[in-house]
Amino acid sequence: MSKEESKVSEEIVDLEEPKKMTREDWRKKKELEEQRKLGNAPAEVDEEGKDINPHIPQYISSVPWYIDPSKRPTLRHQRPQEENQKQFAPIGDWYKRGVQEKLVSTKFRKGACENCGAMTHKKKDCLERPRKVGAKYSGSGMAPDEHHQIQLSMDYDGKRDRWNGYDPDEHMRIVEEYAKVDLAKRTLKAQKLQEELASGKLMDQANSRKHLDDDAAQDHSSEDEDDDKYVDDFDMPGQNFDSKRRITVRNLRIREDIAKYLRNLDPNSAYYDPKTRAMRENPYSNTGKNPEEVGYAGDNFVRYSGDTISMAQTQLFAWEAYEKGSEVHLQADPTKLELLHQSYKVKKDDFKEKQKESILEKYGGQEHLDAPPRELLLAQTEEYVEYSRHGAVLKGQEKAVACSKYEEDVLINNHTCIWGSYWKDGHWGYKCCHSMVKQSYCTGEAGKKVVSNSCIPFEDDVEEAETSEEPKTLLQMHQEKMKDKKKKKKSKKHRDSDSSDEEDEAKKKEKLKKALSAEEQRLKQVAEMMQFDERKRPYNSLKEVREPTEEEMEAFRMKRCRPDDPMASFLGQ
Repeated sequence: MSKEESKVSEEIVDLEEPKKMTREDWRKKKELEEQRKLGNAPAEVDEEGKDINPHIPQYISSVPWYIDPSKRPTLRHQRPQEENQKQFAPIGDWYKRGVQEKLVSTKFRKGACENCGAMTHKKKDCLERPRKVGAKYSGSGMAPDEHHQIQLSMDYDGKRDRWNGYDPDEHMRIVEEYAKVDLAKRTLKAQKLQEELASGKLMDQANSRKHLDDDAAQDHSSEDEDDDKYVDDFDMPGQNFDSKRRITVRNLRIREDIAKYLRNLDPNSAYYDPKTRAMRENPYSNTGKNPEEVGYAGDNFVRYSGDTISMAQTQLFAWEAYEKGSEVHLQADPTKLELLHQSYKVKKDDFKEKQKESILEKYGGQEHLDAPPRELLLAQTEEYVEYSRHGAVLKGQEKAVACSKYEEDVLINNHTCIWGSYWKDGHWGYKCCHSMVKQSYCTGEAGKKVVSNSCIPFEDDVEEAETSEEPKTLLQMHQEKMKDKKKKKKSKKHRDSDSSDEEDEAKKKEKLKKALSAEEQRLKQVAEMMQFDERKRPYNSLKEVREPTEEEMEAFRMKRCRPDDPMASFLGQ
């Protein structure tokens, strides 16, 4: 065998898979790993003399077969390989722009652009204006060469840097341009104002000051025009544009505020809805405090304060006017709607006043309208209110208790208690006299003594007394005899009907036999049909159109096979 063949055989032996370890070798290997993890045995050392951490998982420390066939302990396969590392450009590098900073050639060079004479592009890619006589033929006006655009190899951060290659001077040029435009606007407005003052268009000094203030406000609004575009979006609740600024949702409260349900702990105070976190009424209503003096007077107080009510009335008027043909809108034409609403209210008041005067002139009754209020005339009311010496309400004006629609505490026949206030032995009565008879006259303590010493005539006893035996008359005796005769006739008819019933039963048995034979034939036919292929079976072959009779249903129940029946297997035997 030659030396080359021996080397190949050695390499093949080295590349072969390792032999299977015995049970003893496997046990020794595991014990050694445990001792290394506990620190009782020295750790493995790689080819560079560094210790390998014994706690590294096996899937990380094991060497793949395609990297190192020798299976030596190493972690080189987990480190970046220098030969595979690609040289990336720094994160600050970018494609150079513009022309090269060197002397411009004075002669046309071979391979240059025929139009401008630059070497970095051809004639079809030239961005200059096409010359009448190109640089190739004129030999003058050679353009400088552009920078050669090499392909940069950027790393991970360089590829994702969105500002890489950005020139900050470009932004400064834009800022300067806008500043010049704003300065020109201001100068034009100042000139316009001077012309108005010189021409005498302004009536007096007050109006001139007002116009100056308006122009200044307009100037300020024009400067902040871009900022005002996003005011509505910025103030939307629930969107935190600035982490330092706290924006809360409408129904939530900040932690420093007092909760609505903690302002008044009286259970009879205003109702708090925990689902919507709303308290519509004033929680201090039963304390006598003025709603304008307390810190919180209920949701309705805030909701119906200020111009809220007038705005709601204006909106309602706009809807009614639109239905009647007037094209007005609260948001589109607020001034027109307000003027129309005011004129409507004036006309409505005038119409009501004229109508009232006409009715009083025709029928009279002005003296009744001038009368004082009914409360003062009657000088009484059910509302209990206590006032202080200064006229402030101390107590009262509580919520009125809802009365029942039924009559309450109505006493009759000298009773001091109502019917149903006493109960004994399953019967209701009056507590004042222990009487069990409804609508009876009260006897007081004497009635109680009589009831305790004697039997009470209950309703059942009264009925028994009414139904006691009395001497029968001749008419009653005759009627009883006629009833007995009718009973005898009915008994005879019943005997005759028994014979007819026997005949009916015989007919039913015959019908049942016929139904059983027909059911057996139907079952045989179904079994024959089920043996055929479904595709060859006739259409609706198992469907019965006629409604079954009672005998057929009974035969079906008798012949039906039940799989849960334990004796079903013995039917065919």
